[in-house]
Amino acid sequence: MTAEQTAGVITIAEIKKLLPHRYPFLLVDRVLAFVPGESITAIKNVTINEPFFQGHFPDAPIMPGMLILEALAQAGGILVSKSLEGPLGSRIFMFTGVEKAKFRRPVVPGDQLVLRCFDIKRRLTLCKMRAQALVADQVVAEAELSAAVVEAGAL
Repeated sequence: MTAEQTAGVITIAEIKKLLPHRYPFLLVDRVLAFVPGESITAIKNVTINEPFFQGHFPDAPIMPGMLILEALAQAGGILVSKSLEGPLGSRIFMFTGVEKAKFRRPVVPGDQLVLRCFDIKRRLTLCKMRAQALVADQVVAEAELSAAVVEAGAL
């Protein structure tokens, strides 16, 4: 990625404009870089204050794998919304599938998840992309994600 191809940082204020998610389900803290229609790199800071650690697991806190996948899907949603010709408006990015998911190691309080989505393929309102979550440059989870851009009122 060259500087000309890579867009700047997206802060939490803009992320909240792009995604409908809110606490405790907003799982992207910042976007470090993205290339519209191609890739995104975002982060999720994992702290002991996350509500899911109360039950998963009290004596050995581990971030649930499905929430890692959800964080990746949210990063992918930001990429897609920033890649469309116009604003999402009343449409939302709805997670529709997961394939080839693999979890390589647990994610624990104090970790910073680096969320990467790439190899995006779009056909009409459907999107498919590869995704990886890393901690300290080590892949902790990976999957192929699919989603659709749909009218929120149709749900």
